[in-house]
Amino acid sequence: MTTIYDFTVKNDKGEDVSLDKYAGKVLLIVNTATKCGFTKQYDGLEELYKKYKDRGFEILDFPCNQFAGQAPGTIEEINNFCELNFGTSFDRFDKIEVNGENEAPLYTYLKDQISGKISKKIRWNFTKFLIGKDGVPVKRYDSMKKPANIAKDIEGLLDA
Repeated sequence: MTTIYDFTVKNDKGEDVSLDKYAGKVLLIVNTATKCGFTKQYDGLEELYKKYKDRGFEILDFPCNQFAGQAPGTIEEINNFCELNFGTSFDRFDKIEVNGENEAPLYTYLKDQISGKISKKIRWNFTKFLIGKDGVPVKRYDSMKKPANIAKDIEGLLDA
């Protein structure tokens, strides 16, 4: 069976990172953007991360410029923006595409495992995938779902 641990992605320094480094942890994978109406969700994501990181929780941030060009700039500029404006400390990766011909294989897998209510396609920035300790996607949340409203689901997986 395939899990997210079978994938390798580029980190924010352009280096290959095998996601098996997160084995045994609960993960929240998010496609983000710095110039989006949902960008303030970075605050909520950082709160979740600080609250649960010591219990084995990680957030994997994948900036994506596919939606109205709302993640412009280099990964260095995105890192600086997020650290200065939101104090983010969770792992950020290189910019990716989440739909279409050039979509990241990780996102093809995530969408195949858990489709959205209307379609498999990612509809906007800040779509979130919750991953269990076994590396299998458990739940998908659209952009409207605030990070604080995911806390119970995270706790349930951490306690499992």
